[in-house]
Amino acid sequence: VQLQASGGGLVQAGGSLRLSCAASGRTFTNYVMAWFRQAPGKERVFVATITWNYGTTAYEDSVKGRFTISRDQAKNTVYLQMNNLKPEDTAVYYCAARSSASGVYKSWGQGTLVTVSS
Repeated sequence: VQLQASGGGLVQAGGSLRLSCAASGRTFTNYVMAWFRQAPGKERVFVATITWNYGTTAYEDSVKGRFTISRDQAKNTVYLQMNNLKPEDTAVYYCAARSSASGVYKSWGQGTLVTVSS
């Protein structure tokens, strides 16, 4: 599995960005796709997840109502729409994938930097 994240950049507080994660290397039936982030000096943490088959989503509490995860099965791409961005959203964002039968994300993208200025 190869994951290629893109779409990061510098944005002012209150602005929006859309991250993309292009996935390849296999079919993603029965897979779970996710976004994680790692702020400077902090551990990598979960942001959002979506099931490939049904599009079922889940979010970390601090991004609920502001971020939306989605997937385009025809393009093998997962998106993270981020609205009303805050300085505390500044981080490197990583996409990840796992089999729905596994609890471990074994495939990771290279990360894309999001910087939110106040």
